[in-house]
Amino acid sequence: MAHATIRDVARRAQVSVASVSRALNGLDNVSEETRAKVAEAARELGYVPHAGARSLSLARTNAIGVVLPALHGEFFSEFVRGMDEVASARGYLLLLSNLNADTQGGTAVLRAMRGRVDGLLLMAPHVDDQELVDALPSGLPTLLINTRAPAAERAGIHLDNAAGARAVADHFLALGRRRIVHIAGPQGNIDAQERAEAFVERIAGEPDAMVEVMQGDFFEESGARAVETLLARGAEFDAIFAANDNMAIGALEALRRADLDVPGDVAVAGFDDIPLAAHIGITTVRVRIAELGQRAAERLLEMLGGAEGGGDELHEPELVIRGTTEG
Repeated sequence: MAHATIRDVARRAQVSVASVSRALNGLDNVSEETRAKVAEAARELGYVPHAGARSLSLARTNAIGVVLPALHGEFFSEFVRGMDEVASARGYLLLLSNLNADTQGGTAVLRAMRGRVDGLLLMAPHVDDQELVDALPSGLPTLLINTRAPAAERAGIHLDNAAGARAVADHFLALGRRRIVHIAGPQGNIDAQERAEAFVERIAGEPDAMVEVMQGDFFEESGARAVETLLARGAEFDAIFAANDNMAIGALEALRRADLDVPGDVAVAGFDDIPLAAHIGITTVRVRIAELGQRAAERLLEMLGGAEGGGDELHEPELVIRGTTEG
């Protein structure tokens, strides 16, 4: 007869696998009612935890590693805030580090996390998938956020960049804008690539519309430079979609310095909905950044509690229309 498993106990107690693991390991973040239900189910099924697995599960640091492309800017501060709300409520600390453009040396950060954290939250949209998979510490529960690595390899959350970009394109077209500029994010970044491809494809599908792509880097200055370059060569355009809000803010400032009316002469939209975008009224694609961080932390903590990773999860954005496209 097969031995009972932790999933059998969870099914009998009608709780999650993560709750069973926490209850059996004596952790504090379990209600007394749940603890009693788990104990009763384990007794009825004759469940005995594997000694080796139990030993490993208790060798905890109560820390979660968080590796991001950068640690500055409103997007990342909101993202970390969301993760920290969930982690701190469960008694975990966040250990933060960044994986910059120098990925050859930067992936050493991932290997250094082994033994220092119980699990890893990783956002690396700029890293090649095979390089990333090779650098991940084996045996360390990991949740990937907006990375190129295949969903089959690790648990992950992806933002539906294409849906957000198409929503902006449809909005511009509905407003009658036909000479459109896209200020793209850095080359090699999967978020930037997905946004650019979806936006250009949608605009190109409209017979009387045209789109020009200008290269940016997600920083405010590159948004301003793109507009200045367009104006210097006398380009005609009536709408700008920047691949993030920082570049949209830079573009907006450059347009106003040139005495162009927004949205009368040129409509402007961004992506992310950082707090400053709402403050100055920029039309943008709302990512719900803190919520994304919360969900990422929840998924990883479920994995640490014994639940399976659950594959890839798509995070849906929404278009928020403000004064830079409709006056």
